[in-house]
Amino acid sequence: MASRAIGRTVTPGGADRSSREGGLSWATRQWALWSRALAPVRPLDAPRGRATAWDASWPLQRDLTSAGRARRLVTAQLGDWALTDLADTAELLVSEVVTNALRHTRGPLRLNLRVRDSRLACEVEDTEPAGPLRSVADTDAEGGRGTELLDLLADAWGNTRTATGKTIWFELQSPAPGSAGNA
Repeated sequence: MASRAIGRTVTPGGADRSSREGGLSWATRQWALWSRALAPVRPLDAPRGRATAWDASWPLQRDLTSAGRARRLVTAQLGDWALTDLADTAELLVSEVVTNALRHTRGPLRLNLRVRDSRLACEVEDTEPAGPLRSVADTDAEGGRGTELLDLLADAWGNTRTATGKTIWFELQSPAPGSAGNA
């Protein structure tokens, strides 16, 4: 068992080790190594690198207006993609997922939209590894119905852990087949 003295570490065998490491403790050195190894692969506050005609990505600020901005971005992008039939549902679900990310996580957020074979995939990336918790909301509760909305309105939804945290995603099927890109 090692005991810590000022300026040196004394080990049971009587050998001592001076602070050649610049006075940094083992835990501090390990934290520095791990924080570099686990640094985000790409920052969430930057758009995705390879955008295509059927991909869109936006960083979102951590402020109260981000849910409204996300709704406007989704509505405008779906209009550009001629998927306005999905706009109302996508707008509601994006608002819910972004609001939950703002309330329950810290750090940057990113909103991603992707269309494949008339399916819209929406993702909200954040830096918190813990996924959403299911809860039963009281009839007079003001919140707690986000997962119920996703269950009712999305064709599929879930969360995926990433190197930087997690991604909450949902998919919507367009009623007009063949109106979206294949990539």
